[in-house]
Amino acid sequence: MLGKIKRLFVIKTRIEAFVIIYALALGSCMRGIVYLHDYPGFGGKLLFLATTGAVFLGGAKILDCLRLEREVAELRGNSAAR
Repeated sequence: MLGKIKRLFVIKTRIEAFVIIYALALGSCMRGIVYLHDYPGFGGKLLFLATTGAVFLGGAKILDCLRLEREVAELRGNSAAR
């Protein structure tokens, strides 16, 4: 039963990854808007860029990990066929 629950939290496809990245981007933009309100001027803009930049870095890492997992699975499948 625990294994079934664990599978819910594993990103398996690029579509799932893009949905998660989109949700992270929405949250970071909302946080950035709060920063712009609380810290008007250049400081708020820098914090806004930092929140959105973190999503870009995290999203790239998620997509790279999906690609890597797919390549490892293909290599394991090919070595098992030998």
